[in-house]
Amino acid sequence: MPKKNTTRSFGTTRRQVACVGQGTWKIEGSAAAAAVAALQRGLDLGLTHIDTAEMYGSGDSERIVGKAIDGRRDEVFLVSKVLPGNASKQGTVAACEKSLARLRTDRLDCYLLHWRGSFALEETIAAFETLRRQGKILSWGVSNFDEADLDEVVSIAGAGHPACNQVLYHLQERAIEHTVLPWCRKHGSAVVAYTPFGQTPKIFDGGSKGNGVLREIAAAHGATPRQVALRFLLRHPELFVIPKASAVAHLSENAGASTLALSDTEIARISAAFPLGKAPRGLPMI
Repeated sequence: MPKKNTTRSFGTTRRQVACVGQGTWKIEGSAAAAAVAALQRGLDLGLTHIDTAEMYGSGDSERIVGKAIDGRRDEVFLVSKVLPGNASKQGTVAACEKSLARLRTDRLDCYLLHWRGSFALEETIAAFETLRRQGKILSWGVSNFDEADLDEVVSIAGAGHPACNQVLYHLQERAIEHTVLPWCRKHGSAVVAYTPFGQTPKIFDGGSKGNGVLREIAAAHGATPRQVALRFLLRHPELFVIPKASAVAHLSENAGASTLALSDTEIARISAAFPLGKAPRGLPMI
């Protein structure tokens, strides 16, 4: 039997959520049946945190997820996102209802603003609270928000918000460790890392110094370099990762990362091989 994914408390929701989940960006590029099968296999392995968005494939990703979770909705911590261009008070409610229809469900476990746009945050947050009162979403959060944006959320919504901040985070992009991650830790918000292997994950191939460190540590644990990379990110207790879920072959590998234990020395070696770098002016995002 494969090892089951482990869970941890998801920000201020206090719900136990799989720390390794399934991302669905560009999943619509795979054959629909194969994508559904991959997501369902992920659920079997405990990868029950599924992330999608209205933007992904113009709704096609949500439709695929809806098929995958049919009959298994209660197993899933389901997250979707509203586009900034739809994030007015009325537009957010309408967008959420369309997402629910595509996902074939009556609720989202968490609903996010995909990134900061032109509509005032007061409008979007008011819509989130309306949806929460109606039971259409159980919590809400943000994505690609820097420290100043997060402060503004608290000034509008008060303590306990946002439930999470979904951000770009991988071995070669650790900018959130400067201010965003500490902010979320202080305020009790979960941090969800998208693209946790990077956009062009060449670090897992070839003979680079970083790849050598990952391979050596992986060999010592009977693990893989990708599992070591995910576990390095998950060393932060508020952290969740959502690697893309389109390939069945990688799902067991992803799930195994949650049970891997790295020593302080191994973490230091990885950090030295993939240094933090200076704080950027703006929060990196894709």
